[in-house]
Amino acid sequence: MSANQAIYGIATMCRGLAVSASGYYAWLKRPPSARARADVELTARIRAIHQYSRGTYGAPRIHQELMAADIHTACKRVARLMKAASLRGASRRRWVITTVRDRHARPAPDLVERNFTAAAPDCLWVADITYIPTWTGFLYLAVVLDVFSRRIVGWAMATHLRTELVLEALNMALGQRRPAAVIHHSDQGSQGEFKRSSQHLENGELR
Repeated sequence: MSANQAIYGIATMCRGLAVSASGYYAWLKRPPSARARADVELTARIRAIHQYSRGTYGAPRIHQELMAADIHTACKRVARLMKAASLRGASRRRWVITTVRDRHARPAPDLVERNFTAAAPDCLWVADITYIPTWTGFLYLAVVLDVFSRRIVGWAMATHLRTELVLEALNMALGQRRPAAVIHHSDQGSQGEFKRSSQHLENGELR
């Protein structure tokens, strides 16, 4: 009623809700109930535990912490108070596999041999794919990194893991850097031309 009293009169709202105006004003002057006061105190403890966990604890974990401190309450009550205080824990996101090795492809030798160092720019590039969760689903990000400078020289983003994704990232790197010869190293995934671990690129072509 207090939120709408600028639009409707108190007497009008009381008639619509079938309550007396005197009862409403008496309710306003009434002190908070013992339950309400306890909720305020418990919310303060919940907020402190939530801040201590750096915002990672949800209702079950906070309930355990309260029980360990000899504060007995229901987990549903903790969840209700957390929701009212706009507190939430960190959720474990669904793990997405971005690299699936093609079992039918012949394994290729590793030209890098786990030595991820380079003496000059554009001698060795490494490529990888990661995923970015959004409200509408996952986006996949392909990047090409120059090992010498640690600079991202090519990238592409899409809603799929098809060959075009990694090719777009590689083509961006080739267009920006135009290397005479470079080793392009990636994991042995199943994205078409990138079934091999390492590839020689000369003038933008596979060797």
